[in-house]
Amino acid sequence: MKTEEREVKISFQSKESYVCPACNAEFHREELLSGSGRLIAGDLTDELHRLYEPSLKYGDIYPLAYPATVCPECWFASMDKDFSDLPKANMAKVINDEEKRKKDTLLIFPGVDFHENRSLISGAASLYLVVRCYDFFPKDFSPTIKQGIAALRTGWLLDEINKQYPGQHYDWVATLFKKKAQFLYNDAIRREQSGIENLSALKAFGPDTDKNYSYEGALYLCALLKSKYGPASDTAQRIASLEEARRTVAKIFGMGKSSKSKPGSLLESAKALYANINKELTEINA
Repeated sequence: MKTEEREVKISFQSKESYVCPACNAEFHREELLSGSGRLIAGDLTDELHRLYEPSLKYGDIYPLAYPATVCPECWFASMDKDFSDLPKANMAKVINDEEKRKKDTLLIFPGVDFHENRSLISGAASLYLVVRCYDFFPKDFSPTIKQGIAALRTGWLLDEINKQYPGQHYDWVATLFKKKAQFLYNDAIRREQSGIENLSALKAFGPDTDKNYSYEGALYLCALLKSKYGPASDTAQRIASLEEARRTVAKIFGMGKSSKSKPGSLLESAKALYANINKELTEINA
């Protein structure tokens, strides 16, 4: 998706220049253009992922390919607002990790080049780098939940890559990232509830870019991802996992009626999930 070669553009280079806090490279960030019928909203999945219909004029557009800010030289990455705030104490760690993170990224996403405009594949790679690089941020940045969101988004883009390149195991890799997201979401909530790491540095919970489902959405995803990607082979572990997921989703019902941060669509999804968990537990115990 090299937008500079297309007569109809879907992105532009920001006027503001960025300076990488790790390697001091200067670059301009690619921004998505969203008007003029570029984005045609489609269905919302049970994972709160917004699908988009292809436009006759602009073709397929993947908004999630753009939110991550990535240094095109050293491949340090983060959510945009955190990029320049990398703690100085961790800059050496980022520099020392450069060779390994590039090697690991290229194993999953061969041929990626962040000097070029974002494609579906480099968009997924950018989110993978976000998951990696939040290890360099302290708890004040709420890194765990940000890693969870980035891992889930990586899985979603890998689903799209699998549609374009079937039979190359991208579906398997997508599932791995969603399992990683399951762990990170639940770990983030546990950390928040135990006072180890709060969620205050996260202004928008997403998980997608079209709507903020707030803390209740994070609770819902904790339960949903656990039910879909949690332990499955061991019956006792499966029961324990489902019972924990059921308790988590039940908290959403106890937080009042629908509101701006907790729309009816989330409540309906939570009710459906609660029913599905009950059904599976009944079948296991039958």
